[in-house]
Order: sequence, then C-alpha cells, then structure tokens
Amino acid sequence: MTSAQDTLQSRLPNPAVLVPELPQIAGALFQAVGNGSIPQTTVSLVQLRAGQIVGNTYLTTLHTGNLRKAAETEDRITAVASWRDAPHFTPAERAALALVDAVLTPNPHGERVSDELYAEASTHYDDKALATLTMAIGQVCLFIPVALIGKPLPGVTPAEQWRG
Repeated sequence: MTSAQDTLQSRLPNPAVLVPELPQIAGALFQAVGNGSIPQTTVSLVQLRAGQIVGNTYLTTLHTGNLRKAAETEDRITAVASWRDAPHFTPAERAALALVDAVLTPNPHGERVSDELYAEASTHYDDKALATLTMAIGQVCLFIPVALIGKPLPGVTPAEQWRG
C-alpha cells in the first residue's frame, strides 16, 4: 500500500545534497563512458536492460526516454526485454546485452561472465571499448541502489522529486 507521500516524492532526500561528492563521481563516469569507443545507443540499451533486470521503473523509464530522445525505434526499445530472440540488434549490441545480463544475473552453474562470453564480446570490442562497456554497466549499477532504496519517481526531474 502506498501513501500519498510515496506518489509525490522519493523516499530519500536528494543524494547529491547528502553526498556532495556524488555529482563529481557521476560526472567522471559519464565522461569515461562517453569516450566514443562504443556507441551511445549501446550504452543506453545496456542501461535500459539493467533497469529491466533489477525491476526498477525509474531506471527503465529514464533509459527508455534516453533512447527515444536519440531517435531509437520503438521496436528496438521494446525488444530490449526479449533481446535474445529479437531481430533488432547487431551482434555487437547482443554481446553488450549478454554482458549486462551476465553481470546482473546469478549463474548457479559457474561464472557469471564465462570465457566464451568474454571471447564473443572481444570479437566486437577492442580492449578500450570493453573497458568502457564495463564502466557503462558500472555507471548504471552505481545508481541501482539509489533507485531501489530512494525510490525516485519516474518521469520527474531530480530537482522536483527528492524529499526535502
């Protein structure tokens, strides 16, 4: 059951105010991930998939919106949830999506990121791009606890939603 307060603001005050170093950390990650070694579309697809895996509406809404702003097709955006059998993704995008799935999904039968998956990703990305893709996954993972614990509101700007 949600209260009226839950629908009007997040649970936490603004984390960037509480932890003043957060904008600098987030900005550095944003800059590192935006180094041009992988397409921004791939970053957004991976981050949307991460939001889907953890079941967070704020993250899925945010990254869906980012993809729409980048003029991605609705078919591709919608198909991220079922990317394995969707015809809309390049082999490189599939490797990136497989990596985020592996990182965020427990594997009861072995390593999360197998040597085979790493080898497949390596056929599409050089070392710098793989490191950047790793940082893109880390970037969204930095904000997963904020999204799950703080419960920011989908579609509401950060300035408007954090509890005062």
